Amino acid sequence: MPTILCIETATTNCSVAIAHNGEILAVKEDYNDNYSHAEKLHLFIQEILDRNNLKLSNLDAIAISKGPGSYTGLRIGVSAAKGFCFSLDIPLISVPTLTALARQVEVAGMVIPMLDARRMEVYAAVFNSEREQILKTSAIILEPDSFQKYLKEDQVYFIGSGVEKFQKICQHPNANFIENKLPSAKEMVEIAVFKYKTGDFEDVAYFEPFYLKDFIAG
Repeated sequence: MPTILCIETATTNCSVAIAHNGEILAVKEDYNDNYSHAEKLHLFIQEILDRNNLKLSNLDAIAISKGPGSYTGLRIGVSAAKGFCFSLDIPLISVPTLTALARQVEVAGMVIPMLDARRMEVYAAVFNSEREQILKTSAIILEPDSFQKYLKEDQVYFIGSGVEKFQKICQHPNANFIENKLPSAKEMVEIAVFKYKTGDFEDVAYFEPFYLKDFIAG
């Protein structure tokens, strides 16, 4: 069974995990409000390898959170993942960021993961109670009546860095807000293992993050 390194850098959480045979061996994260990927990503990877007496040569694949999210964060993570794959000649697996984030919600109901974008905009997707995606990942400008279609049907759990600003304007009784949660490499593991088994790999030379929107310099 594969040993897979998972890398999550789509938000401020610099997160890495190593899994073997689908079991998480170690996780290392910097779960705060500041971006630290450039300084800490490679240190975190080396730390969890050392903790499990592993070397990079023991890895069978690299899984990367593909976005959407921070332009710079995604670039750093993808560049690192592609570098490892090239040098080790192992497959690259991409995991949609919002799909993994939705898996942090373990209670029954619909899930809408949302990542903060500019002003009142978020990157969001909708998953039903079976965690099947029923609305593609989109850039959405939040309004008080956003997601009413789903809120009328079931309990809806909102999770991610965009929750705070939607919570201020949404008063629907079926809306449940899970605060202070960011994407993590932990939830990437199950998806990455499935893709490894089915041979669902990316072209290392041409793979690019899913930015969703063009980069605009501040």
